[in-house]
Amino acid sequence: MAPPVHPRTSPSSDAVLDRLSRLHPKIIDLSLGRIEQLLDRLGHPEARLAPVVHVAGTNGKGSVIAYLRAMFEAAGAGVQSYTSPHLVRFHERIRLVRGLIDEAALLALLERCEAVNGTEPITFFEVTTAAAFLAFAEEPADVLLLETGLGGRLDATNVLSQPRLSVITPVSIDHVQYLGNDLAGIAVEKAGILKSGVPAVIGAQPPAALAAIERRAVEIGAPLYTHGRDWRIAAADGGMVFRGRGGERALPAPALHGAHQIENAGIALACAEVLDEFALDPAGLTQARWPGRLQQLHAGPVSAQLPATHLPGGWEVWLDGGHNPAAGLALGQVVAGWDDRPLYLVCGMLNTKAAEDFLRPLAPHVAALYAVAVPGEPASLAADATAAHARATGMRAVSIGDVHKAVESLVRDETPGRILICGSLYLAGRVLAET
Repeated sequence: MAPPVHPRTSPSSDAVLDRLSRLHPKIIDLSLGRIEQLLDRLGHPEARLAPVVHVAGTNGKGSVIAYLRAMFEAAGAGVQSYTSPHLVRFHERIRLVRGLIDEAALLALLERCEAVNGTEPITFFEVTTAAAFLAFAEEPADVLLLETGLGGRLDATNVLSQPRLSVITPVSIDHVQYLGNDLAGIAVEKAGILKSGVPAVIGAQPPAALAAIERRAVEIGAPLYTHGRDWRIAAADGGMVFRGRGGERALPAPALHGAHQIENAGIALACAEVLDEFALDPAGLTQARWPGRLQQLHAGPVSAQLPATHLPGGWEVWLDGGHNPAAGLALGQVVAGWDDRPLYLVCGMLNTKAAEDFLRPLAPHVAALYAVAVPGEPASLAADATAAHARATGMRAVSIGDVHKAVESLVRDETPGRILICGSLYLAGRVLAET
């Protein structure tokens, strides 16, 4: 998907990204034909990549990649990664061994893809994925961590014939306008990344999704390493216990917050067992970083007058980009334990998301919700509409102009507590851009 390019991105790459976003009348048009044609003209960089860990699923893809990158790097490996969408700068999507791709390199790759593609219709994600493959092919690395954009079967990243490992994180309902609202059908699309003879790590799944994944694996001969059958993860004594091929191991809690992050860490640990030639270091789990996912804000984005570091006593500000029903459930489990002080939501959502399904698990734990529109996003729900959805779940809710005004109003009018800014990765990106 192609979120608006934030003004912090260099004007040079901005201009090319803007032109590329207008080559196809649809933001998303799932197909492999256009990117296959462009990659052929570019000399097939996708055939010259480091061993690839290909990750699909509905929730947790980015967190699993963050954990894997941290474990690889703790073991001294050179890691590349491709993730989407970005939060603040497009450059976040393409991480090379030395760090995020720099402006000069990004600009050169985008212009190269633009010149080769010409005016042929191609989606933003397809052409920028081709640029990423060029970047990865032209610099050495030990491994590439590759996240699908949407679905799997027809996702632009699924042009690889033989990744080293496939991964499917938990599958749930999301992007219904593209994938439908049938869980088994969505799982079929995700399982489209499985390849004959390529092992696959499967996270915890609803029964219908797991059955669909297993059917596809049998059809093509993809060996599965499946949660609940081959490996397990559980919280224990302030840390976690992983059980897999190597027996049972007690480990410290991972760096990212929430019970769902223990599940994501378990997927990464299962991957480490399959990727036995790399000897990944589990100590890296405590060093992983993934912005916008239950992130406590310690410096200023919420208000120039009331930066997070100078909030009145008793206040905390947290940020999370989750936006679908499964993310709501995961957040609900977290905030159920935040019972030492009131919880207030500052929420903005897109009109393509099931707002009430996202908010319902949170409702019993929320003192009040302040609804905002997502700045600069045409698909944003109006603040009044988000507030109405919140009231339908039983919350006390008001609409307000923006995140700054919401926080100012909260700390002025409400009992000190926690503020959770949530509902959209696009909103999370806007908040982080002001840090």
